[in-house]
Amino acid sequence: MARPGPHNLITDVPGLLVGQAEDRDGITGTTVVLVEAPAVAAVDVRGGAPGSRDTELLDPAALVTRIDAIVLSGGSAFGLDAAGGVMQGLASMGRGFAVRDVRVPIVPAVILFDLAFPGRLAWSGEPPYRRLGQEALAHAGRDFALGNAGAGLGAKAGRIKGGIGSASLRLSDGALGGITVGALVAVNSWGSVVRPDCGRLWASDQALAGEIGPQPPVPAAPLDPADFSGCAPAAAGANTTIAVVATDAALGKAACRRLAIMAQDGLAQAIRPAHTPFDGDTVFALSTGGGEGGEVDPAELARLGSAAAGCLARAIMRAVFSADPLGGFPSWRSLWG
Repeated sequence: MARPGPHNLITDVPGLLVGQAEDRDGITGTTVVLVEAPAVAAVDVRGGAPGSRDTELLDPAALVTRIDAIVLSGGSAFGLDAAGGVMQGLASMGRGFAVRDVRVPIVPAVILFDLAFPGRLAWSGEPPYRRLGQEALAHAGRDFALGNAGAGLGAKAGRIKGGIGSASLRLSDGALGGITVGALVAVNSWGSVVRPDCGRLWASDQALAGEIGPQPPVPAAPLDPADFSGCAPAAAGANTTIAVVATDAALGKAACRRLAIMAQDGLAQAIRPAHTPFDGDTVFALSTGGGEGGEVDPAELARLGSAAAGCLARAIMRAVFSADPLGGFPSWRSLWG
């Protein structure tokens, strides 16, 4: 039987910590995935309106082989400054890519748009994201909040409240027995996370025992594939779903890239439609297993990718299920829970 790790969070993957910080007045925040030792990473971008920093370093042909942290942040392009705050903290720890006698922390980042969230107070002077990055790094640990937290504080999911979600899965048999896969996601999607005819979460059929509450029944009438009533109003660049999947299997950069590509299917399982022109859908993949060449049996990699996609779909589901109403956006639980 499939089982999550002990916390059902991405931090069930050995070597990972997560920290979060929020600007409650600005209804925005930052989430940091910290690797306790430099880890192999890759990225896959599918949305039409991404915003990112240092993702080119993750190309398998690039010189840098390992990263120190990944940042998910609100704030649109302003939120990319959160990575600078994380870099400052990591530099003080002596972390980073060695260039002669200097170390430069490697902190790829990706952002979502929350600057138009109803009720937010615009900042004056310097945007808060560098500070939020520093605070999130300082708070990094094994446990962290889901729903209205970190980069998910000002997030929406179609026409309801989005948020931060996470899930894990412990593989139990075969060559991958004992390996853990996890996912972390900030859900701010244009597409809907629920069936428009009943409110049932698209990913609910993948839920493990105890992850979510009872779901509305499926109507007898067929679903109208042209029903987009659960989606957000069309606005270029105003939505995105940003995520990290991770494993302690030993993977190189090319295998991590394939893991990120396969994990993108989790978005399509939990959000419909996904990868639209309005979203910046981006998924990072991390391996904390010490891989160098990335030599892994293709069948094992396929199984890892499938597990990562399932974890990401469940993490999206848990983000929405955990969210609370905010700014006039109802939560899933307030409507159907």
